[in-house]
Amino acid sequence: MLAIIAPGQGSQTPAMLSAWLEDSQLRTLVQQFSETIGLDILRLGTTADADEIKDTANAQPLIVAAGLLSAHALGSTESAAYVAGHSVGEITAAAMADVISPIDAMTLVRTRGVEMAQAASVSRSGMAAVLGGDRQVVLQAIADAGLIAANDNGGGQIVAAGDLDAIAHLAPEGARVRPLAVAGAFHTPYMQSAVEPLRALASTMTTSAPSVGVLSNKDGAVVTDGAEVLERIVNQIANPVRWDLCMQTLESLGVTGVIEVAPAGTLVGLIKRAAPSIEQFALKSPADVDAARAFAAQHGGK
Repeated sequence: MLAIIAPGQGSQTPAMLSAWLEDSQLRTLVQQFSETIGLDILRLGTTADADEIKDTANAQPLIVAAGLLSAHALGSTESAAYVAGHSVGEITAAAMADVISPIDAMTLVRTRGVEMAQAASVSRSGMAAVLGGDRQVVLQAIADAGLIAANDNGGGQIVAAGDLDAIAHLAPEGARVRPLAVAGAFHTPYMQSAVEPLRALASTMTTSAPSVGVLSNKDGAVVTDGAEVLERIVNQIANPVRWDLCMQTLESLGVTGVIEVAPAGTLVGLIKRAAPSIEQFALKSPADVDAARAFAAQHGGK
């Protein structure tokens, strides 16, 4: 059984769209995205430097665009039983499941990125990955520091978020703390001001019943109502990502293989550590498409 998964912020790299844009159809699609949302995705994905694409308002649309391009190149998701995305990757997943159109996905992520960047600008907040250590000890240390476990990624990785001074002093026993190059405390109440603008936009969009099961970052549940998928995506901005529960759900459902769409690598790494019984494929470039299709054929079927 196959699942297709989509990565979140931090997976972007300079020139990450260049190889995909050698295909004229995909290049036309990116031009359409750029014109619709008023952001030059083509330039951001080819010539922009690392600092420019690290900006939340640029990174999020770029990541979703990459996921949609690679999913389009892969072909229909009909062979998949489930889709899932990490953080902003949930928007990619919603489009792959036909809950919203690719254009609506890009419109949604453009507003999401802008509003989250604005919310981040009003406080000195950030995030840090806590690697290793006993899970309960780490969670307690995060709470004791007045921080929030914003991403529970499984595989011995929990991301703490909140005040920068508190993050600087975070030192759970037996764990390593690595500050992340992000603009604010995403998936915490620090992002609450971004929720209502996104909800207002989402209310204008038409949703359809998912063509495949959509796993939610909220609790790992499989959501089968399109409106609920979109509502959960909106609420997730200011609430923790439970990717650990998504991986547990994939295992419990009997998924045997996952394909991570571009910019791939992060999520298959987490699954390799936390759910090694599930085979992984990272769709990183057009050169991987034929092998990805073969992988999908091997694991496909609902």
